[in-house]
Amino acid sequence: MGFRLSKIYTRTGDKGETGLGDGRRVPKDHPRIEAIGEVDSLNSQLGVLLAGLDQHGLDEVAEVLAPCQHRLFDLGGELAMPSYQALNSAEVERLEAAIDRWNEELGPLENFILPSGSALIAQAHVCRSLARSAERRCQQLNSVEPLAGVGLAYINRLSDLLFVAARLIGRRQGVAEVLWQAAAKP
Repeated sequence: MGFRLSKIYTRTGDKGETGLGDGRRVPKDHPRIEAIGEVDSLNSQLGVLLAGLDQHGLDEVAEVLAPCQHRLFDLGGELAMPSYQALNSAEVERLEAAIDRWNEELGPLENFILPSGSALIAQAHVCRSLARSAERRCQQLNSVEPLAGVGLAYINRLSDLLFVAARLIGRRQGVAEVLWQAAAKP
């Protein structure tokens, strides 16, 4: 593989536009760029979660989540190059299988839980909330420029996986779920 970036700065975006993979230039606040940015934010925070999982020996969770960084990069590529398709339904099915496997162990959720309990649990929830944000930005783009492929399903399923992963991390760490307590009625 050759060099992808020979120069980090180009100065071509200094006036508020950026280039897409198909050669188009769009404003930096275009829905496509917003979606790319949210996917990138999620990928970065997922990297923080994976580093923590490695430090705490939670290989089982890391093995399922690590490929997601690559698939998020693929999704970013699809967003940057509208005719490019990298994700496939097998990847969505992989996430669903992990959700089903982990949920079977965890059992049904009977109360609302807070994104709390340990730093790793909270980080998994940060990733989950960023996945929801990325999904909203992708849906916003989809309403303006319809998206092909399974990207929307993938990002939706990934947020579900991250929720279940947060619960599994708590189980593996021996940390009880922090249950939501409703405010006292006035």
